Amino acid sequence: MFQLDQLLRENIRQLVPYSSARDEFKGEAQVFLDANENSLGSPLTRWYNRYPDPHQWKVKEALSKIKGIPPQHIFLGNGSDECIDLLYRAFCNPGKDNIIINPPTYGMYEVSAHINDVEVRRAVLLDDFQLDLVHLETLVDENTKIIWICSPNNPTANSINRQDIEIVLNNFPGLVVVDEAYINFSRHRSFIQELADYPNLVVLQTMSKAWGLAGLRLGMAFASEAIIEVYNKVKAPYNISQATQELVLAALEETGQVNDMIRALVTMREQLVQDLALLPLVRKVYPSDANFLLVKVGDARAVYQYLLQDGIVVRDRSKVELCEGCLRITVGTEKENQELIQALRTYDAGRIVS
Repeated sequence: MFQLDQLLRENIRQLVPYSSARDEFKGEAQVFLDANENSLGSPLTRWYNRYPDPHQWKVKEALSKIKGIPPQHIFLGNGSDECIDLLYRAFCNPGKDNIIINPPTYGMYEVSAHINDVEVRRAVLLDDFQLDLVHLETLVDENTKIIWICSPNNPTANSINRQDIEIVLNNFPGLVVVDEAYINFSRHRSFIQELADYPNLVVLQTMSKAWGLAGLRLGMAFASEAIIEVYNKVKAPYNISQATQELVLAALEETGQVNDMIRALVTMREQLVQDLALLPLVRKVYPSDANFLLVKVGDARAVYQYLLQDGIVVRDRSKVELCEGCLRITVGTEKENQELIQALRTYDAGRIVS
């Protein structure tokens, strides 16, 4: 049975959050003399001398219309990494509690756990990159606070079986975090619409991938209002800058253009799969629901180094469990994809000659 109060760290339960000037003021005004800002402006623009909205309500209201859930169920972080880190800080007692990851998966779940002195337990995926539910269950004990599930997964690019995720949600009394950073490139339905059914569910998304705003660093967490209140309690007062809020608001008005980009990237992804599969050095191109491909090649390190010399950077994942001999390749522009294929053809030709 999920009970949020029992899951929280005692110091967080007792915490009186910092109250900023913008938290205490509500309504409209013309003269702001409450936050010790520089009233003369800044060298850049007269607008950025003021602190931003600490709860980013305009952005949340715009997201609410797109995602179909109330803004009270949305938390915005300085990248998804802040959304990840704050869960450890709020729910995991250092040196006592543990979390479960399902490798190979996104590395920050483990890194952030180590930073917060939280034990990491590993339920390695099955050979088809799906959850090993039997192993996962054996790892759970009374101090297990969070289970992390990345779907579509990184670096494997596949989606995790929805029924398996639901089994975890229905049987685990702690938090289940479903990281959907790549969901827009998949035909699978987001878990956001399931929040009412699962009080222990946290869904992560990002503006970095489909929205093309990696440089702005805006991550999103969707959860029950109670969990969002915990997020707001422990976050830094002004964690999202005014510039980021303005640029994200402008981007959210361009959903049609974003959808066009998603379709174009998926089309190029499928073409890249076909082109890679024809190369002798490629042993397997794994199915992808993301904007990247996991590709098994004959000598991953040698191919990686060769591409690097040609000015093309991919990700060598050959030392990651279950990804032996694999490169992770992001879908680029049409020109970039063609340059990649041509470089790999040249590499193949050189191998045949030698």
